[in-house]
Amino acid sequence: MLRRRYLFPHVIELNYQAGHRLGVNAYLVEDGGEFILIDVGYEDVVEEMIDMIRRMDFSLSSCRGLIATHADVDHTQGMKRAAEALKAPIMAHPFAAQAMETGDPELTFSRIKAQDIDIPMPRVKVDRRLDEGDSINVGDLSLAVWSTPGHATGQLSFKLDNLLFVGDNIYKDGSVGVIDAHHGSNLPDFIKSLIRIRDDSAEFWLPSHGPVFRRDPDLIQSTIDRLSQYQYLADFGTCAVGWPLLDEWEKDITSGKLPDFSPAEDGSSSAESTAKRKRGTRLPGALS
Repeated sequence: MLRRRYLFPHVIELNYQAGHRLGVNAYLVEDGGEFILIDVGYEDVVEEMIDMIRRMDFSLSSCRGLIATHADVDHTQGMKRAAEALKAPIMAHPFAAQAMETGDPELTFSRIKAQDIDIPMPRVKVDRRLDEGDSINVGDLSLAVWSTPGHATGQLSFKLDNLLFVGDNIYKDGSVGVIDAHHGSNLPDFIKSLIRIRDDSAEFWLPSHGPVFRRDPDLIQSTIDRLSQYQYLADFGTCAVGWPLLDEWEKDITSGKLPDFSPAEDGSSSAESTAKRKRGTRLPGALS
């Protein structure tokens, strides 16, 4: 028998339990002999996970569900195999369910041709659609379902007392899940989800990657500010909602105004003077 290593009462994370990195954080939430799994990861770790669960003296037939925070391949490729072993229903947001059931390589991030990434993504039947306001019961526990899109259209978070399972919304270093238009990322939605997490009272945040950490409003505010700026930078392509530089340039063109390259009074170029004026200024639309 394997000693259970609880992060919190009722919560075991299987990477910590294994003592080595399996991949995505896979949270086992248990009560009264029942359990659920939040995310599974890749197929090649499912057998080890199932063996650990058995050795921790859980009855495999007591699994009440396999929940996907979202459809990305690193979270869901092993769902089908795990469901077959555990005879448990798979649960996901309707948008995630669509991607999982079709095995869509773009929406599941399983194929990125430019980076020579092509990971097999089996089609996975989703048995229950989860959305905002739903709850997931395990024993006497109840997890509240949050819709937190941004990284992906169908991303979910889950609230359990003073714990918040935040998916790919925020990590301990302040970074977030990949922002990519092909993947369905949406910056305004992402910011709204982060604000909701920031303003919630949960004491601990349990992400899908990296260490669990204590609620940190300053950290997440820094991330919100950064993503707010991304909305107005060309770096983020069709994920951006506007590009002020291009708007200013168009106004100059239509007004007949040519660039001014004459030195400023302090000897710096006009471009340098403009940069100095703007330095430290919040971009339009940035949230406080």
